[in-house]
Amino acid sequence: MSTITITHHGAVDGVTGSCHQMTLPNGQSVLVDCGLFQGAEVSADGAAAGRPEIGFPIDRIRALVVTHVHIDHVGRIPYLLAAGFKGPIICSEASAQLLQLVIEDALKVGFTRDSALIAKVLGQLRAQTVALPYKEWLTLIDGGPALGLRVKLQPAGHILGSAYVEFDVRGAVGQSERVLFSGDLGAPYTPLLPAPTPPLGADVVVMESTYGDRVHDSRRTRRQRLQKLCEHAFGNGGTVLVPAFSIGRTQELLYELEEIIHRNREKPAAKGLNWGEVDVVVDSPLAADFTAGYSQLRRHWDAEARSKVTRGRHPLDFEQLTTIDDHATHLRLVEGLARTGRPAIVIAASGMCSGGRIVNYLKAMLGDARHDVLFCGYQAAGTPGRAIQTYGPKGGYVDLDGQRITIRAAVHTLEGYSAHADQKDLLNFIDRMRRKPRQVRLVHGDERAKQALAMLLRQRHPGVEVVVP
Repeated sequence: MSTITITHHGAVDGVTGSCHQMTLPNGQSVLVDCGLFQGAEVSADGAAAGRPEIGFPIDRIRALVVTHVHIDHVGRIPYLLAAGFKGPIICSEASAQLLQLVIEDALKVGFTRDSALIAKVLGQLRAQTVALPYKEWLTLIDGGPALGLRVKLQPAGHILGSAYVEFDVRGAVGQSERVLFSGDLGAPYTPLLPAPTPPLGADVVVMESTYGDRVHDSRRTRRQRLQKLCEHAFGNGGTVLVPAFSIGRTQELLYELEEIIHRNREKPAAKGLNWGEVDVVVDSPLAADFTAGYSQLRRHWDAEARSKVTRGRHPLDFEQLTTIDDHATHLRLVEGLARTGRPAIVIAASGMCSGGRIVNYLKAMLGDARHDVLFCGYQAAGTPGRAIQTYGPKGGYVDLDGQRITIRAAVHTLEGYSAHADQKDLLNFIDRMRRKPRQVRLVHGDERAKQALAMLLRQRHPGVEVVVP
């Protein structure tokens, strides 16, 4: 008999707004993540992309545990604080260093430009943040032999600092339960990060299912495809536009592009252009800050990445890389690339094209067949990114800032570059537990992905209850 109940306040009907509440028998509870919604996704308590306020009681929530600092997992923390939450915000050591950047940007973009108010929120966030090293237990509730709760973070391999969360719940005397929240699990060969290792066992697992219905290309295959797509655009006299999240995807792409340039420096990328002459542009101040943060936190990199640094290579800061900080330079670059079609690879936020500097590039260049748009991550329903991904190959259109843009640029999707585990990896996460869970709850995926993964889990583990909330 379970001693806990789990309520999902987000990432149930899609992949954004992650927020899950675990409640103990005495009514005390903890939250796992508190993220923003994007696109058309909503929660049962009324939260949505334009309605980020907290719609559930928080008076008995003892702590917030953050799996990683992507905006769809942490973006509603300012609203949680505004609602009166005073408890600890627990995250990994790397996430603790990056969380301030994410929340500051979220406040400026979606809430206020009032510097005094932003400083107040960030000060409160700092005061409540608790950096928990991986693999160490932290006691959250110690109510004697009849009630207790501990938490431990394990590397999830999704982005720097990402974690899956293990809770040890002590109920009646001699009764305990292990509950695991996966957060977003990484693929085994994600650049820069070691692969996640599942625990020996759990009783209940709340697991993401973003790519529960598909298998990614191998890393070698996707790098070859990335190179060929870039060479195709350069051959047309155009630019490659990559909408990418500022943290995680941007750094992984830079890592892979540095490898392509290193291997092909003197080889042609197009007629009259060698790979050693290709410009790579990161047009996002936030992404530049995160890239610097990744460099400072290289002790968390995997062995392959650290060995490159030892050999004198700089996978996140190479010669052809340019970062754009100020808005005026950004606008000049958009105009220049749209006019000249100069060969370049531009990485800009947001990853789902729902805002940020990528929108200006798309408005200026989507209608020009010389250019290519490359999606490397999941596009939520209702976002401009999903519309471009769906209708672009058919010669359709997308609405951006009230303008209807006909899509003539080539549109590509490289799913292998997702930092999410694919179907095989998600199945392996459960398969490799020595003690299989009693229940697996699938969240953070569209309906098709969840049902496909649920079917396979039921086939492989008939004794496990698979729940799709």
